[in-house]
Amino acid sequence: MLGGLLITTLSASAQRTPKKYLEQFTPVAVNLSQETGVPASVILGIAMLESGMGTSKNARLLKNHFGIVGKNNLAKRGLTYRSMYREYTTDTASYRHFTKVIMKKKWFTTMKGNDDYDQWLNKLIRSGYSTAGQVWVSRVRSMIKKYKLYELDDAMNLAKR
Repeated sequence: MLGGLLITTLSASAQRTPKKYLEQFTPVAVNLSQETGVPASVILGIAMLESGMGTSKNARLLKNHFGIVGKNNLAKRGLTYRSMYREYTTDTASYRHFTKVIMKKKWFTTMKGNDDYDQWLNKLIRSGYSTAGQVWVSRVRSMIKKYKLYELDDAMNLAKR
């Protein structure tokens, strides 16, 4: 009986994680999408995958939701966890920096405002964003489809009309 209760509790907890993550970061992604032309679905899909929906050590300790490499102050804070990933002052700063990284890509101006997430993911992978190649693209695409993140882009397009 106790085992069944534990499984139910863990399952319910795991099901709440995506909902909470989306509640917290959808407004950030939508705002950045409006500012930059990068689809909110792409921003959120990548963040959800790279941060384990905010549960990864890098997301918790470094506020890094995108796996961006750089300096951090973990050692200065006395933490023994070592990471090659960049530290941000806020979660939103991580999101903002991610869009800046994308905006520096040579192909950005041709993609700006395009809401085809497959095209964005393919451009990102071809420009070296992830070393995991098509596996990464497939995983991000799965996040976008599973959580219907493309609906955010559709809603923004309707609002523009």
